[in-house]
Amino acid sequence: MGSLKALCNVSLLQLFIVLCLVFQCFATRRHADLRTTLVVDASDATGRPIPETLFGIFFEEINHAGAGGLWAELVSNRGFEAGGPNTPSNIDPWTIIGNESSIIVETDRTSCFDRNKVALRLEVLCDSEGDNICPNEGVGVYNPGFWGMNIEQGKKYKVIFYVRSTESLNLTVSLIGTNGVGNLASSTITGTAADFSSWTKVETLLVAKATDHNSRLQLTTNTKGVIWLDQVSAMPQDTYKGHGFRTELFEMLSALKPKFIRFPGGCFVEGEWLRNAFRWKATVGPWEERPGHFGDVWMYWTDDGLGYFEFLQLAEDLGAIPIWVFNNGVSHNDEVDTSAVLPLVQEALDGIEFARGDPTSKWGSLRAAMGHPEPFDLRYVAVGNEDCGKPKYRGNYLKFYHAIRTAYPDIQIISNCDGSSRALDHPADMYDYHVYTNANDMFSRANTFDRTSRNGPKAFVSEYAVTGKDAGTGSLLAALAEAGFLIGLEKNSDVIEMVSYAPLFVNANDRRWIPDAIVFDSYQMYGTPSYWVQKLFVESSGATFLPSTLNTTSSNQLIASAISWKDSTENKNYIRIKVVNFGRGTETIDISIDGFPVGQQFGCTKTVLTSDNVMDENSFAQPTKVVPQTSSAVNVESKIQAILSPFSVTSFDFLIL
Repeated sequence: MGSLKALCNVSLLQLFIVLCLVFQCFATRRHADLRTTLVVDASDATGRPIPETLFGIFFEEINHAGAGGLWAELVSNRGFEAGGPNTPSNIDPWTIIGNESSIIVETDRTSCFDRNKVALRLEVLCDSEGDNICPNEGVGVYNPGFWGMNIEQGKKYKVIFYVRSTESLNLTVSLIGTNGVGNLASSTITGTAADFSSWTKVETLLVAKATDHNSRLQLTTNTKGVIWLDQVSAMPQDTYKGHGFRTELFEMLSALKPKFIRFPGGCFVEGEWLRNAFRWKATVGPWEERPGHFGDVWMYWTDDGLGYFEFLQLAEDLGAIPIWVFNNGVSHNDEVDTSAVLPLVQEALDGIEFARGDPTSKWGSLRAAMGHPEPFDLRYVAVGNEDCGKPKYRGNYLKFYHAIRTAYPDIQIISNCDGSSRALDHPADMYDYHVYTNANDMFSRANTFDRTSRNGPKAFVSEYAVTGKDAGTGSLLAALAEAGFLIGLEKNSDVIEMVSYAPLFVNANDRRWIPDAIVFDSYQMYGTPSYWVQKLFVESSGATFLPSTLNTTSSNQLIASAISWKDSTENKNYIRIKVVNFGRGTETIDISIDGFPVGQQFGCTKTVLTSDNVMDENSFAQPTKVVPQTSSAVNVESKIQAILSPFSVTSFDFLIL
């Protein structure tokens, strides 16, 4: 009896042990099943070349991106021509110094410039002596620029204006501090009535003796008489290469290593009405002679100092290929009939000649006269913007297509319509794809091009961004959804030629559209999380796409890709793996790189973009709140285990040692 009891006890103990082992095995198996793995095939035979042009930038004159932004001109409405639909001209934001007893200010049409006839007339009623003595500071006008001029101690500013006068001239040109307090720099222009009886160009160089981020340009006098002013410009002398681009904003673009730049829009190209569309011929030649125009889509005036020539120069300075978008006879509200569109076709052909023509050609000679005798590297043109659904677009497009193909057979032509299903009646080299949507939808669109036909024109994803409440004014959530979308585009780069985010810039004082990649004001700037996501993809253009397999049973949404690329400056080879964790949970991932000998050593740099709250944003107060954080390790092998933070994008760079 006792032996039987002992046997039962042993059997129960053994059964318990077996059950424990089974449970442990099941738990281990379950844990293993939940482990995420990524296997990258880096063998020589499996890679696919990514287009050299894949990632670039898109510039549109929106949010005062150029006028008051990248274009460094400090004076707003320098020609006194600004006006909206019901105001042909006004002097805003110019402000009068003095009262009605000392000065009368009005505009007239007596300028010496044929294409911008408005001039400012100042009738000075006071004097330095007599019964009506001028105030100590004199009378005249001041211009606050674009929400304040950034003037910095020791820097030089060239002021140019045109002036004529009925009497001897004694005009003081000053840079004045916030609220009109503090003289930062000044110069006095004097001469007899005979010297200024006709329009005269005046230049003066001001050197700032203090710093003020909210300064203004002031022109004052205390001499009675009538003075006319026109085309008043103030430019800092430290623009990039002297080409007129605000250096620190240019450098933020340069850091993206863009392979192309699409310009000048966007809806800016179309206009609400054709009369306000961007027309390249009105934006070239001497800046004083450019008429400027009212951009009725984004509702502000631009003097077009940043014109067609300057966009081409910007592309060259960035080492990027220019992509010119021109109007095809279609605006938001009116259209040119196909039977009457040939003048616009000729305008497009002339624009290509301006960029590429011999310096002895009609339009190439104008480019040469502007200081660039060598042709620009214009290889791509886009016929219109978001116009495919307009009644006249397809007929107009064919007129442009055949004329350009005949005259310039090497030019790549981009349509607003997907030509892959209409190859016979709608030929195109590429087609535009634009998407603005919420975060979940953007992330899901990583698979959009998986089933796209591999024949026919390639896609140009020229505008994409998360918008709405998910985006805020530039959230981490938006950036992560976009990162997932970009990984999908990278995977499908056999049918996608180019990709660019939109919009690129926003002046914090004029947010016409949110979010944007780069936020700035007169003197400071920061990149949104979307800007920093773009930086994680800068090495993909021209790299080799490596096949990879991601296996997971996690509830998190994960997406990954891998490329091999070479750092040409250091002559070193890398494998870059990017993984987006679009979920709330921490994720452990096992990464294996196949195709290398056993024991192959790597250096590894890990870069993570995340934050405590998925809606976190950067700001002027905290410009680096959401930016990539980098750590490094050496002697890493081809199999590693890593932790993916919730709501994060992680980039691993493996340096092949």
